[in-house]
Amino acid sequence: MTSLRRGAHMSVVLALALITTACGSGGGSTTASAAPTGSATAGAEVTSHPSGTATSTGFGIVSPAMADGGELPVDFTCDGSAISPPIGWADVPDGTRSLAVLMDHHAPDDDWHWYWTLWGIDPSVTGIAAGSNGDATVGTNSVNDQLGYAPPCSKGPGEKAYTITVYALSGPADLPDPAAADREALLAAVDDITLARDSITVTYARSS
Repeated sequence: MTSLRRGAHMSVVLALALITTACGSGGGSTTASAAPTGSATAGAEVTSHPSGTATSTGFGIVSPAMADGGELPVDFTCDGSAISPPIGWADVPDGTRSLAVLMDHHAPDDDWHWYWTLWGIDPSVTGIAAGSNGDATVGTNSVNDQLGYAPPCSKGPGEKAYTITVYALSGPADLPDPAAADREALLAAVDDITLARDSITVTYARSS
């Protein structure tokens, strides 16, 4: 697990105009509002994923529901509502033509699990509401055979770390078959076209 540097060069800290009642809605993209206390601010370079060419821009991801280094709320796990978390971003770099999102977990056995793969997000979009994929194209997860978000549901003991990364891309991600769009395919598709990326890492420990 790699945590992001906090409080970098971000001139505008983004938060989503989402409230608790948005959870579970089928809403799409959203616009920015005021940042919640404790929200993650923009990171500079991101090293949690080997792909891409992260830059030291002000590009940053935040969420009104959780902060980098904090806990993943139970609503976004299999112990709660099992919906996808709300996320937003700010300061998309010039030249961005699309955005992509990945949520994954590096297991102790060095295996990777992934829970959410999105791409084809218009650069004018500033966030995705809870329980929604927005207008993105949706790929696979490593939990079930469905396309879409799969809530973390670890069967092993102890705290687990989950990373959500947003990629600003100079072009469209070449993923013609969503059913074949796993973590590796998404990372390969964004490898040479990543202008900037930022992540938040959150933890969750199941009670049983």
